[in-house]
Amino acid sequence: MFSFNMFDHPMPRTFQNRFSTQYRCYSVSMLAGPNDRSDVEKGGKIIMPPSALDQLSRLNITYPMLFKLTNKNSDRMTHCGVLEFVADEGICYLPHWMMQNLLLEEGGLVQVESVNLMVATYSKFQPQSPDFLDITNPKAVLENALRNFACLTTGDVVAINYNEKIYELRVMETKPDKAVSIIECDMNVDFDAPLGYKEPERCYKAPEEPTDEEGDPNTWTEMDMRFRAFTGSGNRLDGKKKGIEPSPVPIDPSDIKRGIPNYEYKVGRITFIRNSRPLPRKTTEDEDSEFIAFSGEGKSLRKKGGRKI
Repeated sequence: MFSFNMFDHPMPRTFQNRFSTQYRCYSVSMLAGPNDRSDVEKGGKIIMPPSALDQLSRLNITYPMLFKLTNKNSDRMTHCGVLEFVADEGICYLPHWMMQNLLLEEGGLVQVESVNLMVATYSKFQPQSPDFLDITNPKAVLENALRNFACLTTGDVVAINYNEKIYELRVMETKPDKAVSIIECDMNVDFDAPLGYKEPERCYKAPEEPTDEEGDPNTWTEMDMRFRAFTGSGNRLDGKKKGIEPSPVPIDPSDIKRGIPNYEYKVGRITFIRNSRPLPRKTTEDEDSEFIAFSGEGKSLRKKGGRKI
């Protein structure tokens, strides 16, 4: 006789600590309700159904809740956080830029799995348009926009809204892993050259040689006759006009004197040249009439030899 006891080797019980399910995904514009949910488009978080919260609360998962989204048809994946649990059952709502990264259409299937990500220490972004350079302080703008994100994935193209304009940035690199959490972290941010950016070409102009016209005295006269200060006619306050209006006196080319260059000029040094006249030679009369301090005679207010009373 053979005895068979099915309880001799009991099977170990396994507890599932990982959330994994499939949802139909739609963009936020398809979310029903009177309230405007444009805030979802400005970040990297999704809206899930209430049943997901019930299932996640029973699992031993770490907080904050981070998820991995996978499109099995295109083999594309990204990571995100959760904003609310108010979606209809079997449906989740994603930002439009996230659906573009996953190559998903309205109503497409997406696999949602809970994950644990390392905290970010470094990230590098590449703007997808040179218009991003018009922002005065791009790091401050990006830091403010990333407050609505929970994680970053290398290769994603994220969209940020600033000054009523949408800027797209590609995540070129993240450390210490290809997918990192950016919640309460100290992360160094760097920028790559924008897509399609070209550095301005520097034009070096050779010094122009003096032409024959510059050396012709006749051209100097024509240049000086264009404008001469204080050559206009004056006006009286009583409205009367002068009988004769002055006319500009023509300049003789022989009176024009060109300056002599300073061959001892040094870069960074300013020299003030003044017309100095030679001092007159002192004569014997000038030496005798030199000024001597306190050499004058004093005067009294009282008259000498006045009347006596």
